[in-house]
Amino acid sequence: MNILITRPLIDAEDLMGKFFSLGHKIIHIPTLKISSVKAEPIDESQYNAFIFTSANAIRSLKVTKQDKSKLCFCVGAITEKIARMSGYNNTVSAGGTVNALKNLVINSNQVNEQSKIAYFCGDNISYDLDLELKKEGLKVKKIINYKSEKITDLNDENKKIISNHPPDIIFVYSARSAVSFIEIVKKYSLYTLMTGSKVMCISKNVADIFTINNWKKVKMFSPGDELLQLEESS
Repeated sequence: MNILITRPLIDAEDLMGKFFSLGHKIIHIPTLKISSVKAEPIDESQYNAFIFTSANAIRSLKVTKQDKSKLCFCVGAITEKIARMSGYNNTVSAGGTVNALKNLVINSNQVNEQSKIAYFCGDNISYDLDLELKKEGLKVKKIINYKSEKITDLNDENKKIISNHPPDIIFVYSARSAVSFIEIVKKYSLYTLMTGSKVMCISKNVADIFTINNWKKVKMFSPGDELLQLEESS
């Protein structure tokens, strides 16, 4: 099976290796470039808990002195894994969606209305988690510590591969990535070839973007279930 991955290499490398070991062909077309925002290190002692909605927020985190026992709310298992690899040992994971993460924080007995929570995120978000939590009476400060830029170019090798063997399945992990990907395939006259590929979307927002653009096979999935989705598609 030909599989197209749109995540940056640092986020996609492990998954690509698993696919390759199973005999699948991999096309890697990152649609976003991630970079850290220049800022002063955070004083962890000012906060009772951290919220991370992506691994990028953890990789871009700068602190004056790490408190390994700091409570970290993570959107999903992969983000939690990165938090633990970064040294944090008091982590909890939601079900892979921001809405699940919101409920996890609200229902936690480890934070209350007196707690100070830092929410780390990128410059382009589709859900105002901090505002939703504030509606519940929690004190949350949004800290943008990384930014994403759309990638609009496609190298000749990948263009040739897609032209000769369009992907059977495409994995897309954000709304902005979806928009960038569609712009790329239209720019390089690959749109007609690609709309027959099954596209796996991380959320309904992402799925709607492809549906509006007349994609024929659109399905949602949860991060970590990629291998399961391949089995169901075989």
